[in-house]
Amino acid sequence: MSRITHILQKIRWKNFKKMLRYIKKNGCKGLGAKLRWQMNHQDFDEIYGKWLPRHRIGESEMLSQAEEAKALTYQPLISILVPTYKTPIGMFRQMVDSVRAQTYPNWQLCIADGSEDDKALWAELENYHQLDGRIVYRILDKNQGISMNTNAALELAEGEFIGLLDHDDILEPDALFEVVRELQDGRADIVYTDEDKVNENLNVYGDPNFKPDFSIDLLRSHNYITHFLVIRKSIIEAVGAFRPEFDGSQDYDLLLRCVEKAGEIRHVARILYHWRMCDGSTAADPRNKLYCYDAGKRALEEHLDRVGLKGRVDYAGEGLWGLYHVTYDVIGNPMVSIVIANKDHTDDLDTCIRSVEEHSTYRNFEIIVVENNSTDAATFAYYESIQATYDNVRVVTWEKEFNYSAINNFGVSFAKGEYILLLNNDTEMLAPTAIEEMLGICMRDDVGIVGAKLLYADDTVQHAGVVIGFGGYAGHVFNGIKNDEYGYMMRAVINCNYSAVTAACLMTKRSIFEQVGGLTESFVVAGNDVDYCLKVRKAGYLVVYSAFSVWHHYESKSRGYEDTPEKKARFEGEVAHFGELWADVLAQGDPYYNKNFPITIAPFTLD
Repeated sequence: MSRITHILQKIRWKNFKKMLRYIKKNGCKGLGAKLRWQMNHQDFDEIYGKWLPRHRIGESEMLSQAEEAKALTYQPLISILVPTYKTPIGMFRQMVDSVRAQTYPNWQLCIADGSEDDKALWAELENYHQLDGRIVYRILDKNQGISMNTNAALELAEGEFIGLLDHDDILEPDALFEVVRELQDGRADIVYTDEDKVNENLNVYGDPNFKPDFSIDLLRSHNYITHFLVIRKSIIEAVGAFRPEFDGSQDYDLLLRCVEKAGEIRHVARILYHWRMCDGSTAADPRNKLYCYDAGKRALEEHLDRVGLKGRVDYAGEGLWGLYHVTYDVIGNPMVSIVIANKDHTDDLDTCIRSVEEHSTYRNFEIIVVENNSTDAATFAYYESIQATYDNVRVVTWEKEFNYSAINNFGVSFAKGEYILLLNNDTEMLAPTAIEEMLGICMRDDVGIVGAKLLYADDTVQHAGVVIGFGGYAGHVFNGIKNDEYGYMMRAVINCNYSAVTAACLMTKRSIFEQVGGLTESFVVAGNDVDYCLKVRKAGYLVVYSAFSVWHHYESKSRGYEDTPEKKARFEGEVAHFGELWADVLAQGDPYYNKNFPITIAPFTLD
């Protein structure tokens, strides 16, 4: 049996038909990645189907939680808005019953119906209102669209906080309790939860979205927050509620405007919302509502205008429905100082330098090569040649023992630029706009570091973000996937925040580099980049992964692998040192990685 036959046999029939349509439209280009993603996605859903029952609240827990809810110090009224439109009665009942089953009792269900002539649904609305006075409704004279219908439901709301629920979706019984628990200290204005998708019969659950804590760059790439979402009512009113011109992406538009006004934004790392997949729904097939993504693009453009950021919003790529690529304008023409440590390996260094010199669309840069104990006479001849070829290249000499942190700090001391790009000598620029992509992000006031997407020679991913905690230290999360593979929640192909990125290609503000003391020189080889990222984050700045700054990284060509007892001992010592310095971060867990994924197994894997 051929490998492709084996793979196809593992794919459900409906997905096999999708593959046939893909081949008809695109040929076999990219089919391998599609098949690999589908097989992995299916396996993940099968694992998740067994995982979910073990992590849902049970009946005895519901009873004890209901008692705990009564004792909460702060018990705000949560008004849940539901616009209905020709909702099937069975689905309507399931939605309402999921609200009535909440262990937290102080809620209000506000329903505005725009069906125009659905007497059966109207009868259900009245029956539920008579059964439970917390359920209120309004029959609209005509359907005014999703935004205006939801605004009509908002007019019924008496709560301090507003929750958003689609008319055919389902809440877990502990959804409101978990949200209100996050509201106890009075600092949160927005709370969101994890979610999954469920079939029409509510018996097959899949595609769980285990989200990170609040990530502004991920939000500017797509509406990863979606459901369940609770927002302080006063903020919704202050921003003007829902806007009909953004129907299709009205939640995204509202969320962006509310985020601009909000204090703390909290995340509950539990699956508490089930988004129903029906025929024709966006959940089942995003192509059904392409107009939604145009509305989302406009919402994002207006958001950038409101917060004073200049840039361009494009779609992230073909087939990446609802994903956006924000290219931030480079304001002025600041110099970027590219610092490259080097010991011999002039072929690698030459490839690196020439890729930047010959292909970069951004031209105001200098390259500082830090010579580090080279022994080959040809290396020094090359230094003379490359400096003669490019007047923006210069070589400075480090004369002490090898220390990656100290060498880079030494190189930065010669820099003239406002921005520093730490770059390995075994890298090669692939995207001509790579520096501009990083620089536009790095110029934002809230950003301290920008990392790049790095590929091995075979175009599989070497780096697309670093998560703290793996091995008591940190790990790359998408290592080894194909460049055209999306990664979990599409995060390999869109800009987002991480706790750390690799210094093999890391841009930072010179001022911040100096503010935090550069690279910590007690990290001789490993740990210095992750440590630097955490220092910058502690100082209040974001670390951003740019999926559109793409480079080759021929990893460990220059330094070699940790393959001797001495190197292994050194690495283990630096990991232990990292654990001492950042014990609190390791204990708390990485905010940009969901705690439902154990750090003791492969990234984005359920146990």
